[in-house]
Amino acid sequence: MITITEAAAEKILQTIQKKGQPDAGLRVRVVGGGCSGLQYNLDLETQQRKGDKTFESNGVRVYVDLKSLLYLKGTEIDFVDALQGGGFKFRNPNAHGSCSCGESFH
Repeated sequence: MITITEAAAEKILQTIQKKGQPDAGLRVRVVGGGCSGLQYNLDLETQQRKGDKTFESNGVRVYVDLKSLLYLKGTEIDFVDALQGGGFKFRNPNAHGSCSCGESFH
């Protein structure tokens, strides 16, 4: 399961409303890339894909494909509002290390 903090949920729901997609949820993926080998990918999506696991956390529907779920199980997604270093932050118990910016992991 993936947990969305209240701060992250507020930002996601604002974005959903701003884009005029009231049925949208958050797609969370792990893709190859970044300076540590893997990186997180967030997008809005209006429906579940075949093979997805779907969660709900703090009012946000979350879609995750099974491959990404292997890397994301137990992850908490937070949002930090700051001039420098702000944005979505991942607390991933499966990551053994990350780059200095926190955008990629291994």
